[in-house]
Amino acid sequence: MESQYLGFVNFIPPYATVTDQVISTGVNYGSGAAGIREESGNFVGDRISLDRQLLNHVTTISRIYALQRNKTFTNEYLMKCIYLADIGSNDYVSNYFIPSIYNTSNIYTVEEYAVVLAEQYYEQLTKLYNLGARKIIVFGLGQLGCMPGEIALHGTNGKPCVEWINDAVKLFNDQLKHIVEKLNKEHNCDAKFTFINITSMSAPQEDIPNPNVPCCQVTNGQCVPNSIPCPDRDLYMYYDSFHPTEVANTIIAKRSYISLSTMDASPYDISHLARL
Repeated sequence: MESQYLGFVNFIPPYATVTDQVISTGVNYGSGAAGIREESGNFVGDRISLDRQLLNHVTTISRIYALQRNKTFTNEYLMKCIYLADIGSNDYVSNYFIPSIYNTSNIYTVEEYAVVLAEQYYEQLTKLYNLGARKIIVFGLGQLGCMPGEIALHGTNGKPCVEWINDAVKLFNDQLKHIVEKLNKEHNCDAKFTFINITSMSAPQEDIPNPNVPCCQVTNGQCVPNSIPCPDRDLYMYYDSFHPTEVANTIIAKRSYISLSTMDASPYDISHLARL
């Protein structure tokens, strides 16, 4: 949705099907259930981890080289592109918070895991820089403890959300903001990194009446097949147990593009970054 604010008429095409005709406009490497860590989400099936997404980006660069037949032009072109990194939720909800499947919570405390996960992400963002990226947007994690699936699984002790999960996510977001600042210091001559704070864009501030319940009937976190969803999705933050509705995504896209608060983006919102 952020791409629409940047003037793109169509959505960025997925890596699996992108053609040579449109590859230079951008590529979407996103994958359901994927994480920063290779094993995150593997219990639901195959997915493309961030490391594998970066390998796919190497292939994309090679394709653009072959099409342009001008390495200097391609390198300069890549430096002008905007790169959006939005990943990490599955490293918690599909890894750390499932001790019956993953042993990460037995190996690391929540404080240690936030540091280890952020350090791995730092290495991956550095690799993206080394591949030619110079304008990089890094999204923080939302309040995962407010997901209907996490509430149903863990309970809230009378609170609106699962507070210990949100506390764990805050530790990671704090680390993430720190590594963005570190990357800016290391590459202050030729690159711009910015951190988007999803937590500051929480749904209650936008008066969504049903911020923590799904719009549809769910089974195993997904909508029951052929069931009828809620009649007005604008009243809900989540469509199913984990995935936000369009109105929720619109709120995040608008405030990411033009921040309403100094807490929303640091040091730039997307509109500012695009002009640099």
